[in-house]
Amino acid sequence: MRMIFGHLVGLLLLAAASQIICADQDVIGQAERALWGDVEFQISRLRSELGFDQLSPAVRGALHEVPRQRFVPDGQRRHVYENRPLPIGHGQTISQPLIVAIMTELLQIGPGARVFELGTGSGYQAAVLAALGAEVYSVEIIPELAERAHVTLDALNYKVATRIGDGYHGWKEAAPFDAIIVTAAVDHIPPPLIQQLKPGGRMLVPIGSRYLTQKLVLVTRDEHGAVRTQEMLPVTFVPLTGQH
Repeated sequence: MRMIFGHLVGLLLLAAASQIICADQDVIGQAERALWGDVEFQISRLRSELGFDQLSPAVRGALHEVPRQRFVPDGQRRHVYENRPLPIGHGQTISQPLIVAIMTELLQIGPGARVFELGTGSGYQAAVLAALGAEVYSVEIIPELAERAHVTLDALNYKVATRIGDGYHGWKEAAPFDAIIVTAAVDHIPPPLIQQLKPGGRMLVPIGSRYLTQKLVLVTRDEHGAVRTQEMLPVTFVPLTGQH
């Protein structure tokens, strides 16, 4: 009798735990849907600046696939579904989901594209690019962040080549690149990155100081090598570190 009673209690506890897990998953799902719904709404309002008013199915799918919560410190996970940047340590942040979505869409990449990222940070942006099928090369100057991002990307099976160093100089051995994304503010477009951008390629770089409004600039290089720039929208990024 005691064995039967104990078994029933165990089943009841298991059922209660399952209900709690399901409830938590429902809350998380609602928060995630609200986040990406807000991102899509904000993008629709930026149509005149961006030249598009919705995300492509491929980019939307990559954003939904990559678990953002795995790329933030434990103490920030309660904020992971808020549409804002979050601190990841060492004075750095994981970018606002809206900005990740916009920059990913603007790069216009597809499977097999070779992409260079200056500033691995948490590894989240690199994961989104890899989820699109891109061949991603990413450089981070802060060793602790580089190692943490490498471990996270590897655990989630995102194939991203990472290394510690000054991304200002690009990744010459892997060039030329179909696309380049800079995730820290600079006061000029790094010449090595222009040289490593393939004709027909696209580069995104935030330009401005940490104390003034920065502009997200789209850099394109045509088939003849001519470089053109276009200011897209105001942004706020941490400044690029290193000696340049």
